[in-house]
Amino acid sequence: QPPAFGFLFDVDGVLVRGSQPVPAARRAFQRLADGSGRLRVPVVFLTNAGNCLPSDKAQELSRALGMQVSPEQVILSHSPLQLFSQFHQKCMLVAGQGPVEEIAHNLGFKHVVTIEALRKAYPLLDMVDQSRRPKELPPPTTGFPTIEGVILFGEPVRWETSLQLIVDVLLSNGNPGAEPQDAPYPHLPVLACNMDLLWMAEAKMPSRFGHGTFLLCLENIYKKVTGRELKYEALIGKPSTITYRYAEYLIKQQAEKQGWNAPIRRLYAVGDNPMSDVYGANLYNNYLKSAQQNQVRAGVKRNPQAASPQSEDCLELRKDCNSSVESCDSILVCTGVYRPDDGVPSKTEQSTAEAVFHGHRDFCFNPSLVEASYIVQDVNDAVQLAFKKENWS
Repeated sequence: QPPAFGFLFDVDGVLVRGSQPVPAARRAFQRLADGSGRLRVPVVFLTNAGNCLPSDKAQELSRALGMQVSPEQVILSHSPLQLFSQFHQKCMLVAGQGPVEEIAHNLGFKHVVTIEALRKAYPLLDMVDQSRRPKELPPPTTGFPTIEGVILFGEPVRWETSLQLIVDVLLSNGNPGAEPQDAPYPHLPVLACNMDLLWMAEAKMPSRFGHGTFLLCLENIYKKVTGRELKYEALIGKPSTITYRYAEYLIKQQAEKQGWNAPIRRLYAVGDNPMSDVYGANLYNNYLKSAQQNQVRAGVKRNPQAASPQSEDCLELRKDCNSSVESCDSILVCTGVYRPDDGVPSKTEQSTAEAVFHGHRDFCFNPSLVEASYIVQDVNDAVQLAFKKENWS
């Protein structure tokens, strides 16, 4: 009997904690695999990590789970950018950590400029760190390409340099060495990956600044300088609908590759963070329901929280627009961010949570979106729950 369902697994807090596998993870994947170690159900690993290549994350997961994981099963925060082909031939400024040039090229971008390359070309732009200011007036820069868009992969190391140069590029329409003119609006396209305001590390103070905090700084600086809102061409990574749409696409590709001819009807998204994993899965579930109710093609249906309309237009997912998927259930585990002792928030706590909503500016707070369909102890229990619902042994 071919499966009519698939799994979307978060990584940190669900399958691993730091560099160590969660004990239940291997048990879960033994349950998911047949006697020869091949998965019996399509699986995608859905993480907001973004400072590496899918092949690197696949190797890390293979070691943790004791089975072969392919890069085609891994969705990093930036993975859907490979579908944004209308930007692949443009000269894009890239910001973040890790091998950002290699990551961009791997996604299909042909012409990229790093923040460091831009700083070296125009050293007079970077003035905060006095030790890095030029000692002498540099010669004029010639031959530097005009920047046509900005990709924000993740939080950088030197925030002041990245914030300054990104704003310079937006205000100058991609020519930060030119004489200043009226700032163009709409500004150049900005594509941002990973909206997590905070994340958990090993410190006793759990809230470490994530890329969402960097985006908050950039948005407010741009608005303070120009009086206008910074606009995004796309916001991707959990909880964006476009990321879950891409995950559905990969789930179906896996099923076809394995020769499973039953339509995939249900997705089970397993995570540990109510504000990203649960919120994203529930938002996508609403998206699916809305598409069904309006009898429109799910790949074309607009959702104000799915990024911007342009981002859906560019997706090759449109050729798979007659979606067979009917639901996306959120399963919350207790091995990461979420603790069962937290309990269900009261009305007062929900109001407080809305007042200090940690989600991105372009996403609204809705208490129902952070309520998981199911809460279980660990990922092995999550797999068992889904198997029971599917009458799958």
